[in-house]
Amino acid sequence: MSRQRLSQWWFAGTLVFALLSMLVPLPGVLEPFKPYWPALFLLYWSLESEDRVTLGLAFMIGLGADLLNGVVLGEQALRLCALVFIALRFRSRLRFFPMWQQALAVLALLLNDRILLLLVRLLAGASLPPASWWISPFVGAALWPFLFLLLDDLRARLRIQ
Repeated sequence: MSRQRLSQWWFAGTLVFALLSMLVPLPGVLEPFKPYWPALFLLYWSLESEDRVTLGLAFMIGLGADLLNGVVLGEQALRLCALVFIALRFRSRLRFFPMWQQALAVLALLLNDRILLLLVRLLAGASLPPASWWISPFVGAALWPFLFLLLDDLRARLRIQ
């Protein structure tokens, strides 16, 4: 298999893995700690491969996530498009931040994502979520250095761009 084909499979595989990870059920007590996996994986690829991640791809991944989760169609598509837009806009700066600053930037992006989700759900007529609903962005930011280094290491071992 050629390097380019392997690279394409690796890219697509990580995004499919992110969508499937989103579906893993957790006990009710741990549910607020579940990170938003598609956002984390799209952030990684936005920073590491500028030509692969587009707003169209983010929208398609978001629609797939909407269909898998059974939420309002377009909810996650909107959130992921906003996230990827901001990440691509500040890509040149974010890539060269030390890991702790990158984790803080990821936290800001994930909190922005939660605010967008809150607005969409309130407009759809939902009630205010409990305070534990805000834990997930902090878990995602805490996992960011490990996810980033794991994906970077696997990408280097497979010698793909």
